Amino acid sequence: MDTAEIVDLSSDDEGGEAGSRALHFDSDIASGAKQQNVTNRGHTPKHYRSRSRSNIQNSEENMSPSRPNSCHSCSGDLKQGLLPVGDDAGHSDSSPICAALPCRHFWKAGNYDNGLVPKVRVPNAGNYLNVHPLFLHSNATSHKWAFGAIAELLDNAVDEIQNGATYVIVDRISNPKDKSPALLIQDDGGGMDPEAMRRCMSFGFSDKSKFAIGQYGNGFKTGTMRLGADVIVFSRHLNNGILTQSIGLLSYTYMMQTQLDRIVVPMVHYQINTSSGSFGILNDQEHFISNLSIMLRWSPFTSEIELLKQLDEIGCHGTKIIIYNLWFNDDSNLELDFDFDTEDICIAGDIKKEVDALSSWETLNEQHTANRLRYSLRVYLSILYLRLPESFTIILRGQVVDLHNIADDLQYPEFILYKPHSSDESAVVTTIGFVKEAPEVNVHGFNIYHKNRLILPYWQVVSYLRSRGRGVVGVLKADFIQPTHNKQDFERTSLFAKLEHRLKEMTWEYWDCHCQLLGYQKNRPKSQVPIDTLPPKPPGFEIPVALNKSTYPHSTFEQVSPTKRKERHGSMDLHKMKKQTREQDFSTSVGCNDENIQTTACSEDQEEDQGTIHLIQVNTELHARCLEFEKTNEELCHKVTELRSKIQDAKLEYNSLLSQVHYQDLMLTCIVDGTPPAA
Repeated sequence: MDTAEIVDLSSDDEGGEAGSRALHFDSDIASGAKQQNVTNRGHTPKHYRSRSRSNIQNSEENMSPSRPNSCHSCSGDLKQGLLPVGDDAGHSDSSPICAALPCRHFWKAGNYDNGLVPKVRVPNAGNYLNVHPLFLHSNATSHKWAFGAIAELLDNAVDEIQNGATYVIVDRISNPKDKSPALLIQDDGGGMDPEAMRRCMSFGFSDKSKFAIGQYGNGFKTGTMRLGADVIVFSRHLNNGILTQSIGLLSYTYMMQTQLDRIVVPMVHYQINTSSGSFGILNDQEHFISNLSIMLRWSPFTSEIELLKQLDEIGCHGTKIIIYNLWFNDDSNLELDFDFDTEDICIAGDIKKEVDALSSWETLNEQHTANRLRYSLRVYLSILYLRLPESFTIILRGQVVDLHNIADDLQYPEFILYKPHSSDESAVVTTIGFVKEAPEVNVHGFNIYHKNRLILPYWQVVSYLRSRGRGVVGVLKADFIQPTHNKQDFERTSLFAKLEHRLKEMTWEYWDCHCQLLGYQKNRPKSQVPIDTLPPKPPGFEIPVALNKSTYPHSTFEQVSPTKRKERHGSMDLHKMKKQTREQDFSTSVGCNDENIQTTACSEDQEEDQGTIHLIQVNTELHARCLEFEKTNEELCHKVTELRSKIQDAKLEYNSLLSQVHYQDLMLTCIVDGTPPAA
């Protein structure tokens, strides 16, 4: 093979010398592997020549009966001695204990130590822009929240729906070497061929469509390295009868323990022709043995047979990710708690374990989705996607995750169109309403989705210190703004700022129109003291118009604090002002000289006061008109009553006349027939 199968993420020369030879990063491992290669050299043609169809059929017996017959198992071939590295090789590199970093705390694992001197340096290093392994840790710090990292990996599985994926599994497994917990994420999508595996392990390569969730080619690295120090990836890809199998190891532990000066990723690739039955490896032999030796020492698996069994479990196509050496929290416990709930994965330390000691309303509040999603992966995954095809399921620890639409929980919902401030975007629908547990729960905010993926859950756009806006929840799909790389926030652009402002307005408008339905009362302005009823001001004393909170309309009152303005401009309250005025009127010993208190309202206050006076006048006029309308309504109601009475009288008169007509008709009939009328 011309391409090096240890991916050097620092290399800028894929076709040069570094790409045509194996890179030996551990001298004892490489030498042992090479010695074994020399020993078995006489058998190499037999190992890699095309095999008969009967051998392929025999190997299929080692597979799960649920797998399609077109897929082939390779673990059985190793038992027959058809590949060069096996259990009987006697490698010193396949340690029974999986090595781990001295520091297992994520936020401390990236400390730079200038005392570390790399053991291995690349020849002709001047031709490389080196990326130190510590960059893996720095890159992963974009995820402040562990569940955000898991969501990144699930996004890749959801993007595979277009390639036939029907499920993604998230589960806890045990590390075969030390029995420590490891995280499994597996899907049955199209899988990755060797080139796609290289791109996955590299930075910035993404060939996904514009409709996919992932766009930056960085989510796999940030997500896996945020959850654990090491990850091994297995993938099967079937194309035109050719089945490729790839294994890649991204081990922060390996690179730091061997003190490498750059990021390297050992990979091995296999190929099976389902038509001819031929089987072989895609690496050249030297690269294959070197990379496989590194995997067997630093991965959870001690033999190639175990590695290929993992591929057999995938099926015809799909990807399996195993993250091990999981990070600890500050309490030196695993950050991910697998024991609190056997059907869930929780964040240790954030679990609300003392619910029984809480009052009923506190329990209701703590059990709400808005609070539980912070520490329960099952709750978070239930609202992570706005909609998914019915054929696709998320399986968490053996149980299907029931998807939940937040909009279904809203009472008194309304649907408001929002037109983004860009010409090429159509209007989007915002669903807004009261959460169904309101007003008992203290939950509010907007849930913003991007391409059906939840970015901001219960985003609080207004201050909820007062009751106004309490319990108002909204759901919005905002594809017109771009999320940040960790998909936990949006880029702070002008479009985002305008959306935030409009959502604030929506919250106030909805609350003001519907708060009475929950028993709240609107804050109505208190009656104001008419200006003409104030006592006359003494000579040389200017009375400032001081405004209390009730003077303002509610929307203005939330943004401007009259108390702070009073402190800045030295304004006086009306009650204090009247008291001081009375003291000036009844005092005979103190004159109105320059030592008297004098305040002057600034021009800004005067403009606001004039506007307030104008509002009071308008309010008085409107009140007068309301009285007129009420009087007119009373008159109309009285007239309606009179008309109804006249209609009733007319009906009685009509019935009387109708009876008389019937009686006359009866008498006329008796006269004609000559019969006497009935008594």
